[in-house]
Amino acid sequence: MRLILVFCALSSAWVANGQLLRYEGKIHFGADGHDQLPHSKKLLGGDGHDEQPHGQKLLGVDDHDQRAHSQVLLGGDGHDQRHHSQKHLGGDSHDQQPHGQALFGADNHDRLPHHKTLLGADGHDQQPHTQTLLGADNHDQRPHSRPILGADGHDQRSHGQTTLGEDGHDQRNHKQRLLGEDGHDQRPHSQTLLGGDDHDQQPHGQVLLGGDGHDQQSHGQEEDGDSPRELSHTHMFKSFMKKHNKSYDSQHEFKKRFSIFRHNMKKIHILQQSEKGTAKYGPTKFADLTEHEFRQMLGLRPDLRPTLSQMEPAEIPSGDIPTEFDWRDHGVVTPVKNQGMCGSCWAFSVTGNVEGQWALKHKHLYSLSEQELVDCDKTDEGCNGGMPENAYEAIAKLGGLESENDYPYEAKDDTCHFNKNKVKVTVNGSVELPQNEDDLARWLVKHGPISIGINANALQFYVGGVSHPLKFLCNPKSLDHGMLIVGYGVHTTKYLHRRQPYWIVKNSWGPDWGEKGYYRVYRGDGTCGVNQMATSAIVP
Repeated sequence: MRLILVFCALSSAWVANGQLLRYEGKIHFGADGHDQLPHSKKLLGGDGHDEQPHGQKLLGVDDHDQRAHSQVLLGGDGHDQRHHSQKHLGGDSHDQQPHGQALFGADNHDRLPHHKTLLGADGHDQQPHTQTLLGADNHDQRPHSRPILGADGHDQRSHGQTTLGEDGHDQRNHKQRLLGEDGHDQRPHSQTLLGGDDHDQQPHGQVLLGGDGHDQQSHGQEEDGDSPRELSHTHMFKSFMKKHNKSYDSQHEFKKRFSIFRHNMKKIHILQQSEKGTAKYGPTKFADLTEHEFRQMLGLRPDLRPTLSQMEPAEIPSGDIPTEFDWRDHGVVTPVKNQGMCGSCWAFSVTGNVEGQWALKHKHLYSLSEQELVDCDKTDEGCNGGMPENAYEAIAKLGGLESENDYPYEAKDDTCHFNKNKVKVTVNGSVELPQNEDDLARWLVKHGPISIGINANALQFYVGGVSHPLKFLCNPKSLDHGMLIVGYGVHTTKYLHRRQPYWIVKNSWGPDWGEKGYYRVYRGDGTCGVNQMATSAIVP
């Protein structure tokens, strides 16, 4: 491409004022008329026209080319006014043109002698250099023996035998199997195709399973007339059923759930391929649920928010806070609970907040009743959803919350049977926290866990890691699930050393979901709306 551009530039300069200038059978160039005069050998100027070919020698745009040259002098930066032995390298662009041999560079490193290997950070070394291809990052500033490793994509091209990817795992030596989560292993690798999830990083006998789509391609064998895709999904579905103790009443129900499962595998693939954090997505215990069914596991209802809010703005503490903090280490967080197929997330988010507030102030941690809120909070709609703001006010009006043992959870709407004599905690107001996530962290460290709303689109298939979906997959304005922030931290990736701050968020889907019932979500850019609806009760 560079040669083509140079040729085009040369061709365009061969015509001056619509005419091709010739003298004594040889081609001369210029816009100043001196080529219309007799030349003894070559007249060289300061107007740039002598940057065009004059037989063999390329000469520059400064006045040193007005003097006789014994050898080839190149450039407009003065470095060609010194004697050159073989290679002339500079800080300008003229050396990017052919000069007999391969001279490269538009940066300073080409002012230094090169033996065989040309190293750089400007991209020009991504072109062939006899044997070794070197990249656009600093890892190529070190010698390479055989494996060329990187994170810049240039190693996705053929390098003899081994094809290496654009993530950090290829910074380790590979013997035969190439493992990854960047898609390059979706191409045939002799026999074994390995995918974008963890289980494919282990050897497979014949059937390769995955959630990334590459297993929907032929793997060479079929059984009983089934397509390889169907066979792969069937094995995955049966493994899913076994892991999560699933059973179905009829063959019709089995086929229905299998169809939903296959559809959900496509969603998992999209989430995984577009993930900006370290999160892993896969067939969780909700992988056989439709989107409508899954939403019964949610329950946040922004439409139930009161027109006039009763909440006060929270006062944000000043001063420095630690790099990481977790209220689970301080005895103010109860074990992970399970809301079941009831849209009562809002109640679990509120009880978690009140549990922490009471424990911090009164030094006693109670597990409080969500069922009391489902049954007795008449502003909200029980298993059909609710809002933390309404729940705080309902607790205050009722006279407090009973314990989980005294008013146990049923995962369904029931008649209110609140007993004021069994009240363990009381609430006399609530506060609304700002959306600034640094301020949220400051408030959390001093005052305890925070009730939040969040977009749950990434949660159905979340397995672990720091979740950071793209906005179009997790709209921060579409909040539909209530959760509880209990801490925060910073994760640094293993190979590329990317810094990923995160929130530690308690969920209400049991300890067999996510990271033992918890969700880590990226902190700092409002991912999935984690900062949009942060509130807390005020306890006396």
